Amino acid sequence: MADTPLEVRGPEDKTEPQITVAGVLVNAAKGAVADVQDYAMLCGRTLYTLFTPPFYVQDILQQMDNIGAGSLPIILLSGFFIGAVMVLQTGSQFTRFGQSSLTGDVVAIALVRELGPSLTGLLVTGRCATGIASELGSMLVTEQVDAMRAMGTDPIRKLVAPRTIATLLTLPLLTAMTDFMGLLGGCVASVFSLRLSAIEFWRRAIDALDFADLMQGFMKPFFFAFILATIGCYKGLTVRGGTQGVGRATTQAAVLSSVMIIVADAFLTKVALYLADKLF
Repeated sequence: MADTPLEVRGPEDKTEPQITVAGVLVNAAKGAVADVQDYAMLCGRTLYTLFTPPFYVQDILQQMDNIGAGSLPIILLSGFFIGAVMVLQTGSQFTRFGQSSLTGDVVAIALVRELGPSLTGLLVTGRCATGIASELGSMLVTEQVDAMRAMGTDPIRKLVAPRTIATLLTLPLLTAMTDFMGLLGGCVASVFSLRLSAIEFWRRAIDALDFADLMQGFMKPFFFAFILATIGCYKGLTVRGGTQGVGRATTQAAVLSSVMIIVADAFLTKVALYLADKLF
């Protein structure tokens, strides 16, 4: 349109900016860098709130009940059958060489070092990281987080810190339960499938473990707990798009937490093996 009644203009140029592959890749890279930056800032603020008052003890206890006690049935059931499957798979190979008694050694080392922490972290991620993301996302969509800020309450200290502390306290205990139930399931499978005595299985399993194995197995859950709790909180507090965004954030929290736990497991295993060789 003309700015004045007597001004005459030609047709406006309505050319739209062209979308190129390079532009899409650059925008995606910028978004990924921004997400990493925001997540790092959330982790830093969370670490600060973990060691400074005030502490919401009631919220921590409630989250410990939700994350720890709520995850116990799936941990116990999965750990038992994981140990049984390991004995069935490894025992059939050892039987070929007449070394069935080594089954307890292999199952104990594999469970305590690797399978116990990793599977516990992934199982708790599937149950709790998604729940954290959906819960915080729903609070953000319904403007409860904004109301919390308006009343002078820090959402990081009130929402993120209790969930992180609860996960840090409960995941190592859940890992220990997974290890025990895995050994119990392996013992049952050894007695009924390989015809080994229960006393022989437990003796070989306990003798095969040393302090380096326990250090490696119980160091990982603390890192896995921090990863799954902070990623679940980050995805929940960055929901966009209403209720549909809550669903997307829940899925992204499960996928990203699982991938990050597996990636972190590789680096932690290398560090743990190095420390075991140098210190123990």
